[in-house]
Amino acid sequence: MKASVVLSLIGYLVVPSGAAILGRCVVARRLHRGGLSNFEGYSLENWVCLAYFESKFNPAAVYENLRGSYTGFGLFQIRDTDWCDRGKNLCHMSCSALLKPDLKKTIECAKIIVKRKQGMGAWPSWTLNCQNSDTLARWLDGCKL
Repeated sequence: MKASVVLSLIGYLVVPSGAAILGRCVVARRLHRGGLSNFEGYSLENWVCLAYFESKFNPAAVYENLRGSYTGFGLFQIRDTDWCDRGKNLCHMSCSALLKPDLKKTIECAKIIVKRKQGMGAWPSWTLNCQNSDTLARWLDGCKL
């Protein structure tokens, strides 16, 4: 019983060695270059806020929920059950592609997700922490875009 608890805790957040947390402005610039600024009507501030609350700006973050029903990958913690090759693969990519610091595949997949009916509401953390926030501008403070 103790071993399964320890394994669950170890699997809580697995980060490949050598992975680096990106700075807030680095994330903002990469998301901006990737075309997420005002994509589907969502400001760049919303995307940076989402990245913080999903992964704390860690493009290599992997989170397996404690029930084991899904695993989230990368900056936006994109779930394997629907979006990458461990599930329905609606983004037509491998889950490991979502862990690259250049964020190209992550942005590509995020655009597919946000075009669907739920928009950014597909991420509960966005709904709880970013949607209707009057402090979104702080996510780009001091960033030169």
